[in-house]
Amino acid sequence: MLDLYFKYPRVLRRLRGGGLGNEMDRIAAHLAKFGYKRASAKNYLSRLGTFSDFVSRTTRTMPIDQSLIDRFVFDYPTEALRINARTVIGLARKVAPERFSAQPVEADPHAPLLAAYLEHLRQVRGLEPKTCEGQLVVTRRILAWYDAHVPGQSIVTMRGEHVLAVVEHLLALSSNHYTRSSTTSYIRTFLRFLRWSDLNSQDLARFVPRTPCYRLAHLPPRLAWDDVRRAIDAISEATPACVRNRAILLLLATTGLRNKELRSLELRDIRWRKAEVLVRRTKAGRDRVVPLLQEAGEALAEYVLHARPKGDSQRVFLQHIAPVRPIDSSSVISRIVRSALERAGIELPDVAGAHLVRHSLATQLVRHRRPINEVADLLGHRSIDTTAIYVKVALPQLADVALPFPGGVP
Repeated sequence: MLDLYFKYPRVLRRLRGGGLGNEMDRIAAHLAKFGYKRASAKNYLSRLGTFSDFVSRTTRTMPIDQSLIDRFVFDYPTEALRINARTVIGLARKVAPERFSAQPVEADPHAPLLAAYLEHLRQVRGLEPKTCEGQLVVTRRILAWYDAHVPGQSIVTMRGEHVLAVVEHLLALSSNHYTRSSTTSYIRTFLRFLRWSDLNSQDLARFVPRTPCYRLAHLPPRLAWDDVRRAIDAISEATPACVRNRAILLLLATTGLRNKELRSLELRDIRWRKAEVLVRRTKAGRDRVVPLLQEAGEALAEYVLHARPKGDSQRVFLQHIAPVRPIDSSSVISRIVRSALERAGIELPDVAGAHLVRHSLATQLVRHRRPINEVADLLGHRSIDTTAIYVKVALPQLADVALPFPGGVP
């Protein structure tokens, strides 16, 4: 596979004759498979060739250990070159791990406890992976606080005064009542696990105060529909990434998909002839079907047929920067939305992402007097009570049902 990037026999012999040997061809195949640009791939392979020569000159023992890598990296004169060297060596370690010594991993003293807690959350509580992830984040913070403030003591010695102190600490890190409410709930869950598993004999959960969270006490963040339209129109179609971004914005604006639902879409989920999209395994734990409107369908077809990178993944939306792979991070979608809003000159709210467009669509539908149950079905809400918050922004409808002021003109 090195022949894809280099044509001179002398260069090929040098690249294959170093300490990495024929693994250089595997690395070249990896770069080609994941869509690295030719210039970038040649740069990676050239630097790895230099490292491979260094390995063959320095040692004849395998695997390559971390001390040898550090010696090679240290010879570079600037920090930028050292970072680049570590990056390309990291790529080689990923493709050919058998050529490298295992990286030392610092033992986590809480690993057995966290593993048992995760198993409890999954098997006993039946929680979804994303919820388990949030539970573990709070649990790690509890354990870190306990290690710092009660050094040398096991969690089995935890008392009520410790619980109150750690709750005060974690609530100080929370920015809104939703986060505070979920934090205290997660703390109670962990403390109940300690008692359930006989790691602590006290009922420590009773010391955790309940934080009020009034779900309908605020208005959802939203954009004027004209602003949503401006953001979509501001995306040019000059590059494949722009074609992808326009398809993403149109899907969000016409279907109300959540961030994860959008990222999880597969090619088989698009029913072109029926003009609909199948959304699998939603937050509510069930599949649903949303309509694919003409403009969104045309933008999606343009992306899939002409702008989507080639690859083995069945996911619809892929990263356009090598390595080509599915979009797995929610922050990528949020950046696409924020960039479109900035390009259109729209003032960004505190929270700008897929959910902002979802709120805007729901608000627009309610203002156009669409039945609340239809809006709930489109958004995938299990309960209409969840959708009811959008009624608060439908001022004309609220005015129609408002009772006359006592003593006023009928």
